[in-house]
Amino acid sequence: MKPVKHILFTIAFFICTTTAFAQGAPPPTPDGHGGDTNQPAGNGAPIGSGMGILLALGAAYGAKKVWDFRKKLEE
Repeated sequence: MKPVKHILFTIAFFICTTTAFAQGAPPPTPDGHGGDTNQPAGNGAPIGSGMGILLALGAAYGAKKVWDFRKKLEE
């Protein structure tokens, strides 16, 4: 009975992956947004401040983990 389950799982896996690749092409870009001009998509949204916030939060999380680890070692 076990080989039958493996075969059915394999067939189902290949059917699911085949349908996942059967998607159409993405729609064309709107006028004035990177089509013929050198304008970036997304209206040139700034990502610098968001990256800074993510880095600060990651550093704070890492510092808390180190603080908790040192506190645990002292006990």
